Amino acid sequence: MAFDGIMLHQVVRQLQPLVSGRISKIYQISDTEILFLIKAGNIRQLMVSAHSSYNRIHLTSRSYPTRSAPSNFIMLLRKYLEGGYISSIQQAGLDRYLIMEVSSRNELGDRIVLQLYIELMGKYANLILVNEGRIIDALKHIPPFENTIRTIQPGAQFKPTAPQPGKIDPFSIDDIDSEENLFERLEGFSPLLSDEVVFRMHNGQSYRQIMEQIHNSDQLYITSVKKGDYFHCLPLTHLSDQYQQYEICEGLDQFYYSREERERIRNISGDLFKFVRKEIARTENKIDKLTAQLQEAEGCDIYRSYGEVLFANLDKVEKGMTEVRIADFEGNDLTIPLDNRLDGRGNAKKHFTRYHKLSTGKKYINEQLQIAQDNLEYFSAVSRQLQQADFTVATEIKQELQNNGYLKAERRKAPHSKKSPEPAYLTIEAGEHVILVGRNNIQNNHVTFKKAGRFDTWFHAKDVSGGHVVINTDKPSEAEIRLCAMLAAYYSQARESSSIPVDYTLIRELKKIPGSKLGKVSMKQYKTIYIDIDEKTLSQYISL
Repeated sequence: MAFDGIMLHQVVRQLQPLVSGRISKIYQISDTEILFLIKAGNIRQLMVSAHSSYNRIHLTSRSYPTRSAPSNFIMLLRKYLEGGYISSIQQAGLDRYLIMEVSSRNELGDRIVLQLYIELMGKYANLILVNEGRIIDALKHIPPFENTIRTIQPGAQFKPTAPQPGKIDPFSIDDIDSEENLFERLEGFSPLLSDEVVFRMHNGQSYRQIMEQIHNSDQLYITSVKKGDYFHCLPLTHLSDQYQQYEICEGLDQFYYSREERERIRNISGDLFKFVRKEIARTENKIDKLTAQLQEAEGCDIYRSYGEVLFANLDKVEKGMTEVRIADFEGNDLTIPLDNRLDGRGNAKKHFTRYHKLSTGKKYINEQLQIAQDNLEYFSAVSRQLQQADFTVATEIKQELQNNGYLKAERRKAPHSKKSPEPAYLTIEAGEHVILVGRNNIQNNHVTFKKAGRFDTWFHAKDVSGGHVVINTDKPSEAEIRLCAMLAAYYSQARESSSIPVDYTLIRELKKIPGSKLGKVSMKQYKTIYIDIDEKTLSQYISL
């Protein structure tokens, strides 16, 4: 990844149509992501992220989830910036920060000019609102005891980031020695861009040609190699000659959206991943203990034998003994453990009591073991669903955990309508028919028992947790069967396997299992197809 000064220089050019635009809304997406809605001719969305790894700024056309309870900093931005007009968007040289100047009004109605400093410097990424040289507030505070040179606190004097000394503007020169360390020599260069420029110069391109290509570029080139994915505003030929090409803002949106999705899930929905992992570990530990108790209960007859033999040989046991060796009723030697505080009769009663406790507790242990195994299966399925979830799916999973009492329900204002929103299952147009895909238990239950008709065809990966897939016909074609089976396999625990068995049947053959978790069903009769996932085929219908 290389959101360096040169990359920011190209992005700022894409943001110039926002100048003179009016900031109509400001939304918080996650702890570090903010979405500005700006009316500049039409409504445009400006994404700003101060994430330590994914910090960036770009225009976006995607639909992002927003927080219902924004932070104090977002409320402050709304107070000062909403309704204001953007006067300018300028980069500081080729450094990794820019200044958005906004003309607004204060509480008295007087015109004021505010500066929003958007710093995109890795772990130091930040948004700082400044008025007349003083900080109003910032997304991330830096108190004096952490940095005595540059304090970021409300009311503090604002000091812009100092430029790196000794570096020169790469656009102001016509040539440079390719043996030099361009990263240390040129302003706005990252090591990635330095390697690319040196590679191109060694392969016959002049420095001036390369810089002109960079300056004129309005495209983003994403290169995928074994070490990861990389991008810049020109093809990274030193890594590979294969790349994907996008308009700059579209490419940044494409590159970062899924990478920060899990952060959004954690920030907005709470750390569901950690909770589910903890529940799985706790349940596995409980199963181990119950299994050990069951094994002991299975051997409870030995305690009855101890008691019977002791009652027949009371004269051979005295207080203070810790064990006694006596022949049982079949003539075999039997070593019986004793409580040294009890006589023979007391020890016999103790062994009988243990026998009765274990024999009667065996049924209870089996019941608890079954519940624990069901819970382990359930949380393993939820874990798999979270691995494949987007924000909406994760929010529904959180709601399901709250409904089942695993998570504490959040207190919310009473909704205007008593009707719950419909789950966000996938709807796929497949020729004449429609395919519905559930990606969590709430969606599975909804598509199977509320949306599907009795003669629709239902698909599910065999013997593993996964999504319910329904197509609205009782006689799907072979191609439709393969597509539905592929979707069921893709949204299942067996996604990484090959030749995945998928069961399919009519909805009328399904039945809810009494007392089971949401989405679990039994089938009267069904067929099975073995399918391999073809991502090229699936990509025509879903985003992979």
